[in-house]
Amino acid sequence: MYRLLPLLFTALLTSGALHAEQLFSDERYEIHYNAFNSTLIPAEVASRHGLTRSGNRGLINLAVLEKQTDGSTRPVSAQVQGETRNIVQQRQSLSFREITEADAIYSISSFQFTNEDLLTIRLDVTPENSEQTYTIELQQTFYVD
Repeated sequence: MYRLLPLLFTALLTSGALHAEQLFSDERYEIHYNAFNSTLIPAEVASRHGLTRSGNRGLINLAVLEKQTDGSTRPVSAQVQGETRNIVQQRQSLSFREITEADAIYSISSFQFTNEDLLTIRLDVTPENSEQTYTIELQQTFYVD
């Protein structure tokens, strides 16, 4: 049952119902990220991990993979900070927490939105043992369930 969260997020990242998986990649890291309505998380999983499910709450899920010399990747922790900004420039700070299960490490944050809210999401990601901070920015419209 505890393996459900990595499988769930993998399914969400590749689900046709959501925006396609978003990825930043350079010679050292892959940063996978996605933002979606929190109601897509089953109640049992949300409860176990202290996630709030609501029609007007979104989640950002981010995973950092370090590229290995043999071509494989390994999950690494990262310091993640960020904010959302709507079209009238109202800002909301994001507070990320790390969830580690099996062979997966995720950074998760929640945020509020109104119906048809076009949000710009800015993320600053610093992988462990790295002095490099990667800035990722995405725009996405959210709909109240």
